[in-house]
Order: sequence, then C-alpha cells, then structure tokens
Amino acid sequence: MSRGVHESMHGGLVVSCQAFPGEPLYGAPTMAQMAMAAEIGGAVGIRANGPDDIRAIRAVTQLPVIGIYKRMYENSFVYITPTMKEVDEVVAAGADIVAVDATARRRPDGQGTVDFLRAIRARHPVLVMGDVATLEEGVLAAGAGADIVSTTLSGYTAQSEAHDGPDFNLLAQLVRTLAVPVVAEGRISTPQECARAFALGAFAVVVGSAITRPQDITRRFAAATPRGAVAPPGNGVGAQIMAQHEVSGG
Repeated sequence: MSRGVHESMHGGLVVSCQAFPGEPLYGAPTMAQMAMAAEIGGAVGIRANGPDDIRAIRAVTQLPVIGIYKRMYENSFVYITPTMKEVDEVVAAGADIVAVDATARRRPDGQGTVDFLRAIRARHPVLVMGDVATLEEGVLAAGAGADIVSTTLSGYTAQSEAHDGPDFNLLAQLVRTLAVPVVAEGRISTPQECARAFALGAFAVVVGSAITRPQDITRRFAAATPRGAVAPPGNGVGAQIMAQHEVSGG
C-alpha cells in the first residue's frame, strides 16, 4: 500500500480541503464536494481534517487521503493530530496517510515526537507524515519512522522564522538531507510557487487556502479594486475566523 500511495502522489498536487467552524463552507458534505471538485481539476490527493470530513471524502473519491485532526489542548501548542486518540480516529475514518505535528514541542500528554512517531508505527499499518518547521525536526521525524516529511509548520512555531510566502529554503534543505519524500506545504498561493517547489525537489505539493478558501481568494481580488478589500467587523465571526486562520498551519 505504501508504495502505491507514494507513486500515485509523486509529482502531483494535493489539495487541502478544510474549513473552520463558523465559516460558510464548514461541514463534511461541503468538504466532500470540494474534494470532488479538486479531483476533477487534477489533484492527486486530498488533505482533510477530522473524522467526519475524512469519512465523507473517502466515500466520494479514491484519491489518497492525508488525514489530520486539529484539536487544541490547554497544556500544549501542538494541535495537528496531537495524541494517539486523534491518530486512532483518523485511521478509523479511512485515511491512507496520518499527518501529525512532528515539531520539537511537547505534546499534551508530555510525550516527545520521536516516541510518538514510533508508537504510531507500532500501532497502525498506515503511512505517517511528519509536519515540521525546521531541518532538525525533519531529520528526527524521518529517523523515528515518518514515511513522509512536510514543511507544513514552518513559520508557525517559536522555533521557526515567520515567512510571508513558502519556506523554499527549508524545502531545499530537507530534500538534500532526507532519504524520505519531502512534501511542500504552507503559504503556496500561485502556480509559479508550486512549480518552484517541484524544481527544488518536492515529492508533492499541498495547496489549501489558495484553492479552497473563497473568502481568502475574494479578498485578494478585492484588494486590487479601487475600493479595496473590506475587512469584516472587528467583533464579528469573520474577524474571529481570520484571526484563527492567520496563526494556524496545516
């Protein structure tokens, strides 16, 4: 299975179909439709958040599904599939690949990333993607058994530098250093950036907001008009969603 999933994603675009609670597109049926549209457009895989969305997407496409489960805990900054509980639910929902936060930050249960990745490999026969923010984290993740390493969390942790665009430097470093496939993800917003990621050696490229968040796409076009983009009210749902999206990755 691992080889087949790898080959089907190699050199292609993975579309991240996610929406936050309170957004117009939030809900498993809508995310399933988004995944269907992505497949029609040429995507080779889907990244999805939460058991409900994963199950709904799994029911309408044969594309590989990278499953995550974003859940916040009070005692940790790790929120992308943070504990084995979330891993179990993602696997049970039908994900082909489980993506987890593989940064140096401590998990809610106090477990380190290396032990966590090894525990997943011992417990589940699925591919594991380690979302990292630095080269050192990528090396540790690959050494601990991650089948794939992704640049997802670069710029979203205290250990990594903030970027307005993709972290191509980290991508190039990981490609040169690791023997496992390296996926480019994070703030890729144009076809040109996608092409550059492949030129640097990316195994696959994940794009989310630039394809599946119409409010963000609309905002970019509106900013080019004489009137400019109109910000949502400061205390409204739209403003809260924007604030949440700006500090998250994956």
